[in-house]
Amino acid sequence: MMMSAPTHAGLPAPGGETPPADLSGLFHRLNNQLGIILANAELLESRLTDTTQRARAGQVVSSVLEAIATVQQVRRVTDPPATSDK
Repeated sequence: MMMSAPTHAGLPAPGGETPPADLSGLFHRLNNQLGIILANAELLESRLTDTTQRARAGQVVSSVLEAIATVQQVRRVTDPPATSDK
């Protein structure tokens, strides 16, 4: 039996409509998920003794770090510039 994923803000809702997205919240959630993946990959990498498996875990760590950097770049591009009240 296939279970459907929970619906979150910014993701397609049942019926295919996409609710308005709070980009800041989406970036925060994405970073949280990437942080969990990173922590588990680093833990796995530190515990593995087989060099091939350890290298694969290291690739996951590297990829997650790249993904985190990409999220930061996208956030900088999409965040509106700060306005001055002077």
